[in-house]
Amino acid sequence: MTLQNPGVSLQDAIWNGSVPLDIRLSPQECRVYDKADPFLIQYPRLSYLPFLLARLHAFFDPSLIDPSLAAHGGWFSYEDVPLKWHYPLGLLYDLFSGAAQAKVSESDKNDHSPPRRPSTLPWRLTLHFTDWPGDQLVQPDAEGKVLHDAFINSVKEADFLRNGTAKGIMSLSKDDSTQLWNAVQEHQRSVFDPILQRLLYAQGAPLRHIPLKVYLPSSPSASEPSTGHLRVIQSLITPSLQGTKEPQTLGTALHALLPTLFPSRRTPILAKPMLHGAVVPLSSQVEGLLREAAYLDGWLHVGLVMMG
Repeated sequence: MTLQNPGVSLQDAIWNGSVPLDIRLSPQECRVYDKADPFLIQYPRLSYLPFLLARLHAFFDPSLIDPSLAAHGGWFSYEDVPLKWHYPLGLLYDLFSGAAQAKVSESDKNDHSPPRRPSTLPWRLTLHFTDWPGDQLVQPDAEGKVLHDAFINSVKEADFLRNGTAKGIMSLSKDDSTQLWNAVQEHQRSVFDPILQRLLYAQGAPLRHIPLKVYLPSSPSASEPSTGHLRVIQSLITPSLQGTKEPQTLGTALHALLPTLFPSRRTPILAKPMLHGAVVPLSSQVEGLLREAAYLDGWLHVGLVMMG
C-alpha cells in the first residue's frame, strides 16, 4: 500500500485499504457448472473472509445444487489451495499474490503516472460448501465462536508479548470485549481504536517484545505435499538491539530470524518483506511499525516475497 496522498496518515491508509474480490461458486457445487454470476466486492484488507459467508450463501442460493448446506460450512480456495480463514484478507492476498504487488509498487517508485493495478486484481477466489479440507483447516461453528476465539487468543498472545502479561485484554469489561469483536466484524475504526490504545499502552508499561510473525513460502515436501505451504516464523523480538539502546529495525530482526535469507540488515538480497501490500524498507524500526501498522489482532504479519 503506497501513500498517494501525502495528507493521508499511514493508519488511515491501512484502515481504508481493500482488495477487489471476484468470488466464484465451485463448479462442482453449481447447478449451471461455471455459469453462475460472480460475487464482486471491494473488501477491507483488515477483515476476515468468513464474515462474508452469509451474504455469499444468500447470493449463490439459486445456483447451489444443495441449497440446504449451511453458510458457516463455506470455505475459500485460491488456485486450488484452501485459504486459512483466520488470516486477514490483506495477509492472504500478500502471501499468495504479493509478488505481483511488489513488482508494481517497486516500479511505481520511479514513475509519476497514476498507480497501476497488479495483474492479479480483482483477486479471484473459489467458494466451496462441501468437501471441507479437514487436514488443513479447522472448521468454524454456526455461532461464530471458533472464529471469535481464534481472534481473541491471537490478541491475548500479542498483548502478552508486548507487556509481559495479558492483563490488558483480560481486564476488558464484557461490554468492551463485545464492542471490540463487533468493531472487527463491522470494520468500525471509531469503536476499535479507543480499545486498541488501552491495549497498546497498558498502564504506561514499557514495551517488552514485538508481536511479529514472518510468513515464508516453502516448497512441497513428503510431510506437506500441498502447494501453497507456508512456514510461520516467530521469536522474541525486542524493541532495541540486545544490550544496547539502538532501535531494532525490520532488517536486524529478519537477519536474526532468517540469516541465510537476509544476510544483509540493510539491503534485501534474496527476499523482500511485505506488509499491508507494500514492500517495507529494512531500515524501518519495528516499534514504529507496531504502533502504526499492526493488524487488528495486534500482530505485525509480514509476508516474504522471493526475489529473482
